[in-house]
Amino acid sequence: MTHAAPTAAAPSVATDDLDAPSRTDSLTGLLQRDALLDALSRRCVTGPGGGTPFALLALDLDRFKAVNDTLGHPVGDALLRAVGRRIRGAIRGGDLAGRIGGDEFAILLPQLTAEAEATALAARLVELLARPFLLDGHSVVTGCSVGIAVFPTDAQEADALLRCADLALYQAKAEGRGDQRRFQPVLRARAEERRRMEADLRAAIGLGQFELHYQPHVDLGTGALAGFEALLRWRHPQRGLVPPGEFVPLAEEIGLIVPIGEWVLRTACREAAGWPDASLGVSVNVSAPQLARRDLAAQVRAALAASGLAPHRLELEVTETALLHDASTALATCEELRALGVRISLDDFGTGYSSLTQLRSFPLDRVKIDRSFVSDVATRAESAAIVRAVAGLGASLGLRTTAEGVETAAQLDQLVANGCTDAQGFLFSRPVPAAEVLALIARSKRQDAAAQGRISA
Repeated sequence: MTHAAPTAAAPSVATDDLDAPSRTDSLTGLLQRDALLDALSRRCVTGPGGGTPFALLALDLDRFKAVNDTLGHPVGDALLRAVGRRIRGAIRGGDLAGRIGGDEFAILLPQLTAEAEATALAARLVELLARPFLLDGHSVVTGCSVGIAVFPTDAQEADALLRCADLALYQAKAEGRGDQRRFQPVLRARAEERRRMEADLRAAIGLGQFELHYQPHVDLGTGALAGFEALLRWRHPQRGLVPPGEFVPLAEEIGLIVPIGEWVLRTACREAAGWPDASLGVSVNVSAPQLARRDLAAQVRAALAASGLAPHRLELEVTETALLHDASTALATCEELRALGVRISLDDFGTGYSSLTQLRSFPLDRVKIDRSFVSDVATRAESAAIVRAVAGLGASLGLRTTAEGVETAAQLDQLVANGCTDAQGFLFSRPVPAAEVLALIARSKRQDAAAQGRISA
């Protein structure tokens, strides 16, 4: 698709010294951020009657960080220069393109006769930047996402218009990248809702709004209660109990997952230390940013010391993503934790790309089979075969295997038949607040005693 030429003359934006070296980005040759924003601000002010339409495109490369991390900054810089050339080749003479920062770009279309011109250019840029770049002997594929905002329909001030274009860009990236999105008012409402939730989330720890619920896991060999997984909950004063899926990703994105994770660790150790059965362990999920910190072992040591919980009763659950985030640091941290006597389990096994490598390389005690395999283990031979293979592999490596998300007796029968050592899920119990754990433990003891009585009789 080509970028259509204007069919009628439109007032041009004053360029003043926009082409001066001090106003252009030394790497790409495009306008610097301030120069483009100055032009945008003048356009918002000088549009006749404030109503002459123009468009602003926000563009972001989709895989730029991966290029920098794997091929190095010189190749990353070469990529940005090449992107700048392709952008200059796609726009019209009166259009203005600038590098906003990093791998972010913006394009001002001051002579807009129809919104279709903006969408046509966006589509052209997506197509152009998806083509491979040959850089220093490397074939590099990046791609881009584009957000579109139009004056005065979406906003009448420069900052607001740029924000609208950014919101449309975020939507394009959230929906799979490599595409364009036009700003819609609902995006502004979502952004405001996110802003409120972010503010509430930042205050939640200090206000004591987080709490832990505990879901038991059962030893399939004996049928006895084997321990609990600590699960984070946010009790918001207006929203009620907020599911983790609604706030944990946001906490990760804004850098709160580390302090929240520290709170979970301390709280789980303290509460588990008060359980009447010292044989019961507690497992705590550890995020990738936590595992990447070199002081995690020190935090665990402090939490154990403060609570009095025996190290062997604490199990830390990590995902393959967390292990791969910084493999060398993760391995060193896991070895420190094992030296403390803490156990380590690999969560959501089978959903990543390097499961066998992690089993071989990291000091693990348990593998947790993802619920996606457990849900149809009783109805699909393929899932049953995967569960059997993982359980067999775990047994050969001296690892326990816990099946997650068990909901039916038929699933349980298959898990036992295929060699799983442990299971957790709604079939046994939903996660319960800390105050209900003691009652659950007592009920389990009574059931065990009754079972032993039947065996003795």
